[in-house]
Amino acid sequence: MRLLFHSPAMASAAAIFPSSSPLLRASPLKHLGTFHQHLPFASLWRRRKRQISGTAALDSSISIPINVDYLETEFSGHGVTFEAIGDSCVVKMGLVNGSVASLMLPCGLITSYKPYMWHGSTFEVLHTTVSEGDGGAAVVRGGVSMDFKIGGDGSIPWSPSSWSLQSVRGSPEKSIQVELASVSPVDMAEVRCLVTLHQDLLGSELLISNTKSSRLRLTGSFISHLKVSTPDAAYAVGLQGSNYQSRQPFSSRFSMDPPDLGRRSPSTSKKPWTQNVLRRLLPGWGDTGEENEEELNEGGDAEESEGEEEDDYAHLTQKMSRIYTSAPRQFTIIDRGRRNSVVIRRSGFEELYVSSPGSEHEWHGKYAYICIGPAAQLTPLVLGPGETWRGAQYLHNPNL
Repeated sequence: MRLLFHSPAMASAAAIFPSSSPLLRASPLKHLGTFHQHLPFASLWRRRKRQISGTAALDSSISIPINVDYLETEFSGHGVTFEAIGDSCVVKMGLVNGSVASLMLPCGLITSYKPYMWHGSTFEVLHTTVSEGDGGAAVVRGGVSMDFKIGGDGSIPWSPSSWSLQSVRGSPEKSIQVELASVSPVDMAEVRCLVTLHQDLLGSELLISNTKSSRLRLTGSFISHLKVSTPDAAYAVGLQGSNYQSRQPFSSRFSMDPPDLGRRSPSTSKKPWTQNVLRRLLPGWGDTGEENEEELNEGGDAEESEGEEEDDYAHLTQKMSRIYTSAPRQFTIIDRGRRNSVVIRRSGFEELYVSSPGSEHEWHGKYAYICIGPAAQLTPLVLGPGETWRGAQYLHNPNL
């Protein structure tokens, strides 16, 4: 059956979310314009150092035109395919066991992760939306993104936001690793990101090397939008006893937070998710004046405060945004609505970000997600001259 796309945004959505069938090869795409060659990292680094003066603004990365034909010729043969979407490119990874993932260049956003499940099919872990922006261009939000700022004494912070493909390693039988690189406009830092698809895990490893003769400070977070049926059916398992600080939600160019996430508002946090199901099916079910007054007096978790997680099976139905400062290296998100779970592991980060948009929104809709990510937000990481720091996030599928 032939699919007809009525807008660039619709065509982009089809490319961004990979098919569940592994190893679907796409022929080279030559009809979407002429792009310059996708240059190697070292060449870009030397060229950019010559072109950028010391007074240049450091608030953006290099915009690298993408030649999909070059990528196909240079990097094909490892279970990876490439597809051009306007000025961007979607990199699709597929394993023989059925697990697939995709990311976008040059922004570096991981848009989809579908691990193979015990019941014989794949299951989407990430929550990503594609909408139509100005001029019909696709606007992509959610997924897994990196939002970091790197700066030194007296310098303007720089954020790696434009990435080039450096190498593809591995095989579709075991694992596939894609290496990305981003360069600072002046001699400040070299940044690499290793995205690895295993049979039961998707890893994102960040390596930052200080090329200055003075210290660098790093702040930021991985931001992962995990798909759930509704936050009212989602639970965080394993955080009991962890200290946290409630903060405003992290904001990045890929965020999709509801406008009122940072404000106190009515919540259904005290009601089990099964009761909320009945309330949706039978309007007015279980409502009393006392309950309504209680809901109006409940608040979100957006005001800055400190506390300790009391529940080992923490319900995520409330609007909340927290930075945990003593969380274990591994915990689990369970979605009773989809009957699925994801284990989140981190390394190199002391802090953990967890955010929920609350349960007042449509089931399986735009705000049906839980946001998590290893972070260095409250206490910046410090890199000495010549030092390299490594931090990582791993999304593990325990349902294989």
